[in-house]
Amino acid sequence: MANGPRIAAVCGSLRDDSVTRVALERALDGVENAGGEGDLLDLRDYDLPAFDPDVDDEDAGDAAAFARDVREADAVILGTPMYHGSYSSNLKTALDYCGFDEFEHKTVGLLAVSGGKFPITALEHLRSVCRALDAWVLPDQAAVPRSHSAVRDGEFTDEDLEERVVRLGEEMVNYAKIEPSPPTMESEENVGAVE
Repeated sequence: MANGPRIAAVCGSLRDDSVTRVALERALDGVENAGGEGDLLDLRDYDLPAFDPDVDDEDAGDAAAFARDVREADAVILGTPMYHGSYSSNLKTALDYCGFDEFEHKTVGLLAVSGGKFPITALEHLRSVCRALDAWVLPDQAAVPRSHSAVRDGEFTDEDLEERVVRLGEEMVNYAKIEPSPPTMESEENVGAVE
């Protein structure tokens, strides 16, 4: 549907056989089911050097293009594998190139993948980052625990889990245009995002 919101899904995994990417693609199916337009922002497609605030945009690879792609989306899904109890370093780098212009008052959905149990800390860390940028994070989130058995050959093996991931995409469309709330205390302390 041409009039539906545009939802960008940022894939924080660089693996070729990424469960995070498979899950985000299914979430984007949910976006399209609900009348939105989905776009996968695969971090493999962007040259994003380690963030250095002293480097000008023109010398920071594809950082300006990535920030523009996020800014132009009506809402964003952040997807990550869980590494050492948090989200991936390449997603951290990508988010460091963004700020209030990209995320303030924007709806964000969270999706995390873990080889073990529920990746709660990765989701909590992303929620904190989004709160600091005055984004509105969906209360509902999607997690893919035990990823090696949950997805095989690019397909979900657990229908309930797949349905939850698809529902995240549908909810992104439903809440893409939610009214913004007042700034958070965290955002007022987030000097780096406005420099």
